[in-house]
Amino acid sequence: MILVIDMGNTNIELGGFDGDNIIFRERISTDLQKTELEYAVLIQTVLGLYHIKEGQIKGCIISSVVPPLTHIIKTAVKKLLSVTPMVIGAGLKTGLNIKLDDPRTLGADLVVDSVAGMTLYGTPLITIDMGTATTVTVLDKEGSYIGGVILPGVIVSLESLVSKTSQLPRVSLALPKSVICKNTVDCMKSGIINGQASQIDGLIERFEDELGYKCTCVATGGNSKVIIPRCKHDIIVDADLMLKGLKIIYDKNVK
Repeated sequence: MILVIDMGNTNIELGGFDGDNIIFRERISTDLQKTELEYAVLIQTVLGLYHIKEGQIKGCIISSVVPPLTHIIKTAVKKLLSVTPMVIGAGLKTGLNIKLDDPRTLGADLVVDSVAGMTLYGTPLITIDMGTATTVTVLDKEGSYIGGVILPGVIVSLESLVSKTSQLPRVSLALPKSVICKNTVDCMKSGIINGQASQIDGLIERFEDELGYKCTCVATGGNSKVIIPRCKHDIIVDADLMLKGLKIIYDKNVK
């Protein structure tokens, strides 16, 4: 069994693969204050929930956008499982042709999303990853990563709206009955959900106009299941895109 770890700014997602089958997926909170031992205990707890013994894990791969925690998680895995994790970065084969001003600046999460998307859905491809930030990125018809945009994520936008105003309350991400709303709470919900969906639709249109051709679109991330159904474009939702991408890259480097 292979353990894959996607370390984001808000959550760390753990997944277990037996061959190409996902056996489990769980999330724990990203916490810069936790020690190697504390993370080892959390990982052990997740494995225990699924009755997986440490000796069953034969390999591990990590994607991280939180550099201060990368070494801590890597060491926690070594302590618990006695395996040395691969870490997405220089030295790993990905098969991705990155056409950026400085390819070294591309985040590990975007590399993994793109490898998964290219392998599973082909190119040209627009990938939408809805986490702490929402990223919308492009693989052209030659399969090259040519760039994209970054915008505030759903929860970041909502938290900013609430924290910067005196009278707006915290609300859940439950879709109101109509786009045009008649009370403050529903107006906020509609603004966040339909507003982000409209941004994504607009960016897809602008990307395709600039490229001169249509693209397959795939979305992932914790908020995609709320926002993407409100989009007008045909967008595939793949909640496990990151985990699948990590396994694909692991296999490329083992084989």
